[in-house]
This record gives sequence, structure tokens and C-alpha cells, in this order.
Amino acid sequence: MPMPHKKSSPSHSWVYAIWGLNLVVVICLLGAGFLYANGQRASAAHALTETPRAAPTQRLPPTSYYLPTLTPNPFFTPPVFETSTPFVLDHGQQSNIIGLSHQGRPIDVYTFGSGEREYLIVAGIHGGYEGNTIGLANELIRYIIDHPEIIPSDVTLYIIRNMNPDGEARDSGVDGRVNHRGVDLNRNFPSQNWVADWDRDGCWIWRPTTGGSYGGSEPETRAVMSFISTHDTLAIISYHSAALGVFPGGDPWQPDSIRLAKALAKATGYPYPPIDTGCEYTGTLADWAVENGVGAAVDMELANHRDTDFKQNLEALKVLLNFVP
Repeated sequence: MPMPHKKSSPSHSWVYAIWGLNLVVVICLLGAGFLYANGQRASAAHALTETPRAAPTQRLPPTSYYLPTLTPNPFFTPPVFETSTPFVLDHGQQSNIIGLSHQGRPIDVYTFGSGEREYLIVAGIHGGYEGNTIGLANELIRYIIDHPEIIPSDVTLYIIRNMNPDGEARDSGVDGRVNHRGVDLNRNFPSQNWVADWDRDGCWIWRPTTGGSYGGSEPETRAVMSFISTHDTLAIISYHSAALGVFPGGDPWQPDSIRLAKALAKATGYPYPPIDTGCEYTGTLADWAVENGVGAAVDMELANHRDTDFKQNLEALKVLLNFVP
């Protein structure tokens, strides 16, 4: 005889209804959580595309920083490398970093004195190929630290000891002349005569090079331009090698730069007028400087690629520090 079916009680129906409602709520919460997580991932991906995050800050030497405002990517901090011949002072003298090379090496400036009359020396613009100019800058820095009285009380002297650290790190010969992108930095300044390429007759031809994709295209050039633009510089010596003499800035040569070139030639014995090889120089630091408010500027070449000619250039330093355009 079949068993009779039991009739459900009202209390059991309420329990089932509550359990069913809870199940619906759980499913809704899981769905909402899934949609939220997808939304967050999409937002994060969009943020990475639209707003790059800054790379971790590199540990640079203890110093104060002046970084140029013209940078290829303000969110990118490239790694900093040691140069092939690191310059170490044991006098406690610190330098200021004015920018970074294409490969992230620091370009630093040493400051001496605090007077109103400002002068600048730039070395190493052609890297390891003219490495003796960097050696000369090192010697001058050490000498001034040991003999601070050489700086007149109304003078501030700045020395950029190595404008092309990537070139110096690469090679001490011809391969060290250009920066990491193959640009001749002394043809990259946006002077009125800047060109990307030039007639090589009488010019340096040992490796392919260029004046850059445009005047001021290189970070090394922009660092020096930014530094000069924020100082009231009376005169600049841009050191090179070898043997051609002292070249006044300007196209045509500016009168005060001619006067400075003559005084430096007399003090050092370097040729003036400089030896004419038939090369046409464009986009130089000296040309750009006098076009942009610097009182006088010269490119001055050491006697060879080996020696620093320290004694002659100590006399040149005295001429520079007393020159008034």
C-alpha cells in the first residue's frame, strides 16, 4: 500500500524562499565584482597608455641639479653610467649636473667664485677623440681649488669639463668624436649657419657624422644651451685639438671674439688667424653663443691630441678672467 504524500508546512516554504533569495544576492555580488575587476584592468591599461609612469629615480652623485627644460621625454630617467676615466676630486669640491648625455651620463659644471662677471670654459665636446681637452679641464679645476686667489673677487668661472661623456666612454681615438647618435656636437648648435650635412673638403672625414636632425637636437647640446641661456656670460672658451689655432665666434667673426682670440693667441702661442684648411664650420658653440647674447666666444685648439698644454692655458685662463667685451 503506497505511503501517502506529506503536505509541506508553511514554515518550510519560508526557509526555501530565504535560501533562494540569498543565492540570488550572492550571484549578483559575484557578477558585480567581476564587472568591477574588468573595469579596473581597463582603466589601468588606459592610464599606462596615456600617462607613462616615471622610471625609478637613479642615484646620482650628491650635488644640486639644474636640468634643462627641453627634454625628449620628461617621464624618462635614463640610467647613469660611470665614464671610462672617472674624474675624482679629493678637495671636497662638488659639481652641478646640468643635464644627461644620450646614454644617461651626467654632464657637470664646476663653479669658482661668486662675482657678477661670468665666464665659461667648455671641454670634451668631441669626447675621447679630443680627450686631452678633458685632461686640461681637470688640471685647471685642481689648480683653481689649490689656488683660489686666481679668481678675481668680481668673477664667477664655470668649467664644463666634459660635454660628450658618451664619446669619451666609447673610444680615445676617432670613434670617440661623436655622441651616441653619431652627431658632431660642435655642429649641432642652432646658429644661423646650422646644416645637417656639409662639404667635407678640408674637414674631418675619418668617420661618418652629421650635424643632427635639427639644430639643438641632442641632449648634450640642449644642456649647454640651457645653462648659457640662464647666465649672463661675458666670454667662452670652447677647447678642441689639434693645432689649427684660435677661431673667433660669429659668421662673420664678431669683433669682440676676434679681440679675445688675438689675446689668447698671444698668451698661448696658438695660431691666429687660425690655419685655413678650406673647411666651412657650421653650427658651432662659439657661433651660437655670440648670436645669443654672450659677449665673446672662441674655439681654441690645443697643439696636439696628447698634451694638455697646461702652462700655456693657465695664461689663457688669466686672459679670459680679465677680458671685458
